[in-house]
Amino acid sequence: MEKDLIKQFRYFLKDSIRKRVDFSQTDQNRGREVPPIEKPYPQNAKRIDLVPPGKWNHIPSIDLKIAIANRQSRRLYREQPLTLEEVSFLLWATQGLRGNVIEGHAYRTVPSAGCRHALETYLAILRVEGLDIGVYRYLPLSHQLLFEFSEENLSNKLIRAAFGQPYPGNAAITFIWAAIPYRMEWRYGLAAHRVIAMDVGHVCQNLYLACEAIQAGTCAIAAYDQEALDALLRMDGEEEFAVYMASVGKV
Repeated sequence: MEKDLIKQFRYFLKDSIRKRVDFSQTDQNRGREVPPIEKPYPQNAKRIDLVPPGKWNHIPSIDLKIAIANRQSRRLYREQPLTLEEVSFLLWATQGLRGNVIEGHAYRTVPSAGCRHALETYLAILRVEGLDIGVYRYLPLSHQLLFEFSEENLSNKLIRAAFGQPYPGNAAITFIWAAIPYRMEWRYGLAAHRVIAMDVGHVCQNLYLACEAIQAGTCAIAAYDQEALDALLRMDGEEEFAVYMASVGKV
């Protein structure tokens, strides 16, 4: 039985599904409206302006060869908080826009299948200068942070949601990427899900390299309690759900 399941789930890694999809029947080719590239939010919601590219005064340059050579998962962090400028840089490096929105598409600092960018970036913030502890969401269109909600004992709840792994609770911030799968399904139908997994890998690698520039470390986390994490972030678990985490702190 287990061998049969292994074979079944290996299929997800293959692109054979593309041969079975009738792309003429995807919502894109049927003329249905393109889904928004950013999850909507109330216009009166609390938003924090981030430091835009070109205005960073304390983000040092780093040689790409050095960043790649030094890249590693770092799980121990100092109690030093991150600055808003550093958070601005990390968010731009992982999901920032580098062009205008055209017909429901926008080029970003990371690649995405069909430029669909089916991810939302949430931050569980514990130690950032000038920001309250809580859960925030990145708004790439305006380069802002949206305050989602405060959560009592957020540090401990992050640890529990990560199956007891302590570093999300000890980090300055934890990135949590959520998928809104319909953004990709609109174009690719059943072939969407494999490329969403690829996309989030591109994003997390950019985070690793960007952390090297600010003397911070990160650790990608793929083992977590799906239902607990979705509930913590107040997602429905169907149309939006967590797909990856990464803790970040000064090292």
